[in-house]
Amino acid sequence: MTFYSPVITNAAEVAGSDKLHLFRYVEDANQTKIETYESHGGYGTWRKVLTTKKPDDVIAEVKASGLRGRGGAGFPTGMKWGFIPKDSPKPRYLVCNADESEPGTCKDRVIMERDPHAMIEGMAIAAYAIGCHLMFVYIRGEFGHCIETVDKALQEAYAKGHLGKNVYGSGYDLDMIVHSGGGAYICGEETALLNSLEGEKGMSRIRPPFPAIEGLYACPTIVNNVETLTTVRHIMERGAQWYRTMGTEKSPGSKIFSVSGHVKRPGNYEVELGFSLKKLIYDPQYGNGILGDKKLKGVIPGGASTPFLTPDQINVGLDFESMTSVGSMLGSGAVIVFHEDTCIVWAILKLIHFFRHESCGKCTPCREGTGWLEQIIRRIEHGGGKPGDIEKIEDICGNILGRTICPLGDAAVMPIQSAVKHWRDEWQYHIDHGKCLVPTRFEFV
Repeated sequence: MTFYSPVITNAAEVAGSDKLHLFRYVEDANQTKIETYESHGGYGTWRKVLTTKKPDDVIAEVKASGLRGRGGAGFPTGMKWGFIPKDSPKPRYLVCNADESEPGTCKDRVIMERDPHAMIEGMAIAAYAIGCHLMFVYIRGEFGHCIETVDKALQEAYAKGHLGKNVYGSGYDLDMIVHSGGGAYICGEETALLNSLEGEKGMSRIRPPFPAIEGLYACPTIVNNVETLTTVRHIMERGAQWYRTMGTEKSPGSKIFSVSGHVKRPGNYEVELGFSLKKLIYDPQYGNGILGDKKLKGVIPGGASTPFLTPDQINVGLDFESMTSVGSMLGSGAVIVFHEDTCIVWAILKLIHFFRHESCGKCTPCREGTGWLEQIIRRIEHGGGKPGDIEKIEDICGNILGRTICPLGDAAVMPIQSAVKHWRDEWQYHIDHGKCLVPTRFEFV
C-alpha cells in the first residue's frame, strides 16, 4: 500500500522552474523507486564527484554556494565541514538529522517519503567530502513510513552499487545505517541526537568540544539536516554560481516552508529565500489567505520556538537576515498562522506545555522554569490570574534565556516574550476579568 503525507506542495510550479529543485519530482508516485530516480539523472552526480573530484573540491564548492543549514541555526554548511580536523586518526562520521520534531515543521518527511534517493545521494557526497566511510540517518521514531521508505531506498542503492565496498570501482567504501529516533523533541538537538544514537539518554552535551572535533563515539562528526544534505546534491550537479542565482546575497538558494494554522491552503512550499512572508500567506498559489476571511492576528515564522510577528511586520523577506531585522528567526521554516479569534494566552499555554514536557531536565533553569511558567500561564488562562503575574513571567523568561546547555530553554521562552510584548493588553484582560478577550472556539493548532 502506498500513501503520502496529507500536505499540499507547489511541485508543479517547481517543476516548471529552472531554479527550484527540491520539490521537482515529489508528485511522481514512482520517484521513490531507484529506476525512476536514475532516469532523472539520480546518482550521476555522486558518481562524477567520487571519480573526478577531491574532497576539498567538494567542500570548496559548497562554501562558495553559501548554503546555510536548513535545520534552524542557519550555520554555513561548507564552513562546518571544514572544522573536521585533518590530522585526526579517528574514524569520521556523517549523521543526517531527520528527527524533525519542531512543531509546525513537516518538510523533511516529504523528501524522505517521496524522494529518498535524493537525500541518500546528498549524504554520500557530503560523506566523501569529510572522509567518512559510515553515515547514519536518524529518523524521528514516529515517522514509521519514512523509516520504511528510506530503508527500502537504501537497499536499492546498495544493490545498484551506489553504496558499499569499492563504490564505482573507486576504492572508496561507504556504508549507511537507518536509525529510528528516541521519540523526544530534545533529540533534534545535535548533541542529544548523538547521545541517543549511542544508546544513551537524549540529553545535550556541554560544548566545546563540538561534534566536528568530538562527536559520535568521541570521533569527528558532522550533523546536517535532511533538506541541507539533499541540497548538496543539486549544488554539486549545477554549481555554486547557479545556486547563488536564487535567494539573497547572504541567504542564497531556495527553502521549503511548512505553512499551517489558519490559512485556506496549508502545505509545504519551496520558494527562494527572501520570498515575501505576506505573499506566502495570502497568494492563491500558496496559503491563499486567512480561514473564514478573518483578520490576521499573528504569525510564528520559523517554528514554535521563534518569536511572533504581528500583521504590520509580515511584509518582510523569508531569509535569515530579514527575520532577524524584525525581531524573529527563520528557524526551520514552519510558518504558523493565527487569525483574530485566537486567544494568545491559550496559544502560549499550548506551546509552554509542549516545551515543559519535552525538556530533558538536565539544566535547572529549563527544568524548573518551564514548569513554573506553565503553572502560571495555566492559572491565568483558567481565570486565576493575579496582579504581578505578567512581570513574574517576564522575570522567569529572562532567567531561562541564554542560561541552558542547549537552545530548548531559549525556544521555550522566546515565543512567550514576544507574545507578552505584542499583546500585553490581552494578558492583562485575562488577569482583570478572568476570561479570554477573544472567543476561542477551537481546540487545535
